[in-house]
Amino acid sequence: MREADLYPALKTYLSVQGYEVKAEIGACDILARRGDDPPLVVEMKTTFSLQLVMQGVARQGLFDTVYLAVPVSGKRGWTLRYRDIIALCRRLGLGLLAVDVALGAVSAHLDPAPYTPRKSTPKAARLLREFDRRVGDPNIAGTTRTPRMTAYRQDALRCAAELGRSGPSRAMLVARASGVPRAATLMRADLYGWFDRVTTGVYCLSPSGRAAVVAHQSAIVALLAAA
Repeated sequence: MREADLYPALKTYLSVQGYEVKAEIGACDILARRGDDPPLVVEMKTTFSLQLVMQGVARQGLFDTVYLAVPVSGKRGWTLRYRDIIALCRRLGLGLLAVDVALGAVSAHLDPAPYTPRKSTPKAARLLREFDRRVGDPNIAGTTRTPRMTAYRQDALRCAAELGRSGPSRAMLVARASGVPRAATLMRADLYGWFDRVTTGVYCLSPSGRAAVVAHQSAIVALLAAA
């Protein structure tokens, strides 16, 4: 497919809405005008790409109403990233048009409009709590398929280390010795499968817990040193 294949459907779509449409006006793929309305620009590409976004942003230096146009996508195309693409276009104030070349049809997925993102105060607060509670900087940014060392996992390791030292213990004693106030809740939830309940309020390490203590020995040493 060529970019030019998108143009007939886009011209028809805009013309039906009363626009006079012309192609390749300066750097603009499509420039359209309708009476006293603000001019409208459409930038075309055969797939959604950073280059297309950059072209759209550049045209915003000329006119307020700028659309990006791409072919209708199959399951392996840009629809896989649909929510992210819509969020990006909305944040940048760009519109998005999808062109079905075979049918000669155009669908508007987003119209250009000013956008001010709403801050998620609860989410931001959770991130800051995690930052404050996490000991040191145990993760490497950019890694994938590697379990993250969160503040919760660090607390679980403290509890596991204490049980490894003392043997089966009451949750309140583990909380006191490890410095983890939520030890009882944490061991009861047993998110990582490290703790076995001996009886009400008493826990010991599971085989997975003993293995975790060995595997994370260096992390435990660092946690105990920071306590």
